Amino acid sequence: MTARPEFYRFHNGEKAPLPFAKFEYEARLADLRDTMEQMGASACVLTSMHNVAYFSGFLYCSFGRPYACVVTDTDCVTISAGIDAGQPWRRSVGDNITYTDWQRDNFWRAVREVTGENAVIGYEGDHLTLMQRDKLEDFLKPLTMLDVAPATMRQRMMKSDAEIALIRKCTAIADVGGYAIREAVREGVREIDVAMAGRDAMELEIARVFPDAEYRDTWVWFQSGLNTDGAHNPVTARQIQRGDILSLNTFPMVSGYYVALERTMFVGEVDDASRRIWEANVATHEYGMSLLKPGVSCAEVTHKINAFLEERDLLQYRTFGYGHSFGILSHYYGREAGLELREDIDTVLQPGMVISMEPMLTLPEGAPGAGGYREHDVLVITDAGHENITGYPYGPGFNVVG
Repeated sequence: MTARPEFYRFHNGEKAPLPFAKFEYEARLADLRDTMEQMGASACVLTSMHNVAYFSGFLYCSFGRPYACVVTDTDCVTISAGIDAGQPWRRSVGDNITYTDWQRDNFWRAVREVTGENAVIGYEGDHLTLMQRDKLEDFLKPLTMLDVAPATMRQRMMKSDAEIALIRKCTAIADVGGYAIREAVREGVREIDVAMAGRDAMELEIARVFPDAEYRDTWVWFQSGLNTDGAHNPVTARQIQRGDILSLNTFPMVSGYYVALERTMFVGEVDDASRRIWEANVATHEYGMSLLKPGVSCAEVTHKINAFLEERDLLQYRTFGYGHSFGILSHYYGREAGLELREDIDTVLQPGMVISMEPMLTLPEGAPGAGGYREHDVLVITDAGHENITGYPYGPGFNVVG
């Protein structure tokens, strides 16, 4: 029988266009290598979807298999499963090694091919499972291991001009989805039908704007009535009724980059109690956006918005933080937890950061104005303050529809 390899290189076809030019990835890798030098690491084994995509351009689909981007002072190598064949090679900026499943743990044998043994290894402490961490130690025999997750998160929080240009295009696509949803809303239509209209419109627009991209993961959460009480409640087949509160949420995904548009809507009419809460949330949204500028910390913004709501006896209806970063992240993976508008985050806003303002008030069923109210815009922090790159209108003047 022919010997079956543990791993091999399957460089099938030519390199495909990546989300960014090669020099963008070279700059990212240079920053990471500076971090490695400061920490004393000779290799980084990056295993999360967001870091593999950020540093190599390849966004993997795990399906229970491990993947990695291994970075040394000279190389950037993606490690991928045989099921993906040559696609990881075509979609990554550097080298690629394919591991086979002829025997268990060929993934770690392929990683070791790049790192060697007895090195100082950087890893992602917020992603690697205990089992995989043990295997890293068994196969690589590192002198020591260093958690690079906080440093890579800080790097991803600061967006390049190229990233901001892509994000700007994505927010325009989110607006396209919003307008398609608005057109689809009418009494008797199911949530799922409205959601599909928004998703389809965005996917068509993504294909037009990004003809060389891979298309996946774009979605809509469209909620009505009681289903608006949670920000991440899934779509149902409930039929929309006159007077319903609605929550419009569009999420175009381009090469792992996530943006969002979120709006409160009502069907046909809005009662006085609901309008009062809605307008209060809009006022909170506008006040919150006015606070986003260089030099202010996430905690400071949060405390000021808390005080704004407390003065109006509404703080008890707040359900989560007021905003978060954008970049390579999704509901499937990733989070830049150091850039969230919460009381316990002391990160200071700087030009080049991208962050949302998204206050939400949720009133329980049976209370006047019951439902979940949420407005959401994406803002780029600039030297002068911020730029709002979301275009779809918010508030009762535009969003009482159907």
